[in-house]
Amino acid sequence: MSVPYETAAYEPAESPESPEEHLARLLGRALNSFELPDECLRQLDCPLAHDSSLHSAHHSAGLHRETYRHSWLLADGSAVTLWELVHNTAPGSEPQHEVYVDEEELRAATSRLPLPPDTPDFELPVLTQLSPIPEPRHLYAPDDSADHARRLLRRAENADRPDEETVALLSTAFAHQITQAFGRPSRTGRGTPSFSLYEHAFLLHDGKELSLWEVEHTATPDGRHMCEVYASEDAARDAMERRAAQQA
Repeated sequence: MSVPYETAAYEPAESPESPEEHLARLLGRALNSFELPDECLRQLDCPLAHDSSLHSAHHSAGLHRETYRHSWLLADGSAVTLWELVHNTAPGSEPQHEVYVDEEELRAATSRLPLPPDTPDFELPVLTQLSPIPEPRHLYAPDDSADHARRLLRRAENADRPDEETVALLSTAFAHQITQAFGRPSRTGRGTPSFSLYEHAFLLHDGKELSLWEVEHTATPDGRHMCEVYASEDAARDAMERRAAQQA
C-alpha cells in the first residue's frame, strides 16, 4: 500500500533539536552522505531553522520505502533542501538511509528498489478520491479561544496583520489548537536571529475553520523577540525570508 504525504513531521517539542544537530543526525545515518557536493555542505554551515516532512511512503509484502524532505532556512533568506530515502531491501531487514540533493536523484534511486511491480505508487489526488472521509487536520480543545485570538492579534507588530473582517470571524471561535510549523531557536550564538512559525487554528461556531500564522523571531536591531501575525502560511513564510535577508 502506498501512502504519499505532504504533512510536516517535526521534532517533538520536549526534545528540541537545533538545525545543526538535525543536519548532523541526517548525514550520520545516510550511507552516501560522502557523495554530497561540498558546495551544498558549505551552504548548510550556519542554518537558522529547519523542518522535515514525510513526502511519500510504500509498504508491501514486507518491503517498505519512505521519502522525506528536509529544508533549512539560511541567513540570506534562501533555503536548502535535501531528500532522504529510507528503505529495506529484503523483508525484515534493517532500514537503510540515503540522502540526495534534488528530487530527480531521489526518483532515480527509488526506481532501483525491488518493490513489487503490481503495487505502484499512487498520486495524492487518487488517494483523496478513495478516502471520502479525510482525517481532521486539527484536534481542537474547547477554550476561551476568541480571547486567545484577540491577545494574539494585540501583540502582532506587523502593519499587514489580518483585517477587521477576520477579527470579527474570530470573535465566534470556541476551540483552537496551536502547532509549531517551522523552526526552533538557533544555538549558533548571540547575534544570530532565530525564527519560529506557529499555526493557530480556530474552530468557529458555524463549523468553519480559520487559521492565523504567527512568526516569532529575533531579527530586530536590538535582538529582541518580535511577533508578527499573518492570515496565510505563504505570507508568514515570505515575511520570515524577508527578515532573514535583512540580517544577511
